[in-house]
Amino acid sequence: MFILLLKAFFKIKFITFNLLFTMGRYQEVEDLITALKEDFSKFYDKENQAAGTRIRKGMQELKKVAQEIRTEVQETKNKRTEAAKK
Repeated sequence: MFILLLKAFFKIKFITFNLLFTMGRYQEVEDLITALKEDFSKFYDKENQAAGTRIRKGMQELKKVAQEIRTEVQETKNKRTEAAKK
């Protein structure tokens, strides 16, 4: 009985961690985009060249985060496929 409760506890903790981690990654992407909003306006509307540099830097960071998320998603997919085969 104790072992079943322990397994259930860790499964709930794992699911909670995954949900928080997933939403954390989504929030990270959203925050990066939001942070660039003002610089987009400055660059395109006010022709501020320095804002263009900040946009390029922010977009590079967004690309990096997006690639990390893609890798995480693929790994999760593979793990689920392997688990389903067993």
